[in-house]
Amino acid sequence: MMVMNKNIFHSALFMVVTFLGVAAVYLMLYADFMAAVQVLVYAGAITIFIVFGIMLTQRGNMKETNLFSNHAALAGIVSLALVVINAVMVVSTNWPKTGAEPPQETVGSIAELMLTKYVVPFEVAAILLLVALIGAVIIAKEVKKTS
Repeated sequence: MMVMNKNIFHSALFMVVTFLGVAAVYLMLYADFMAAVQVLVYAGAITIFIVFGIMLTQRGNMKETNLFSNHAALAGIVSLALVVINAVMVVSTNWPKTGAEPPQETVGSIAELMLTKYVVPFEVAAILLLVALIGAVIIAKEVKKTS
C-alpha cells in the first residue's frame, strides 16, 4: 500500500505500518533494542520528517500526488517474483539448529558497551548530529546579510 497508493500523504502513513512490521520482526528475533530503535527512530522521527516535508512542499490537490504509481501491473509482477525468489531461498536453505536460549536482556550489554568501550565514537556521533542540526536550521532560516 505504501508503494501503490496514489496519495503521497497516505503512502507516508502506510510507511509507518511498514516500519512497525519490521519492528515486529525484530521482536520475533528477540532483538528488543533494535525493535525499540525501529519504532522510535524510523516509525517516529523519520516518518514525521517526511510528513512535514510533504505538508510543507505540496500545494493543491493531494489526491493524485504520487506520480510514480502508474505502473501497478509491473510493480505487482516484480513483487510477486521477489516473493517467489525469497520463498524458494527460505525453503531450500539448510538452516543450522541450535539449542541455545536467546538472551534474556540485550539492552544492558549494549548500554554497557556504548558507555564504556565505545563512549568516544558515541559522543562524536552526538556532536556530528548536533552540528548537522545547527547547519539545517541555518540553511532553513536563509540568513541574509544586511549592508
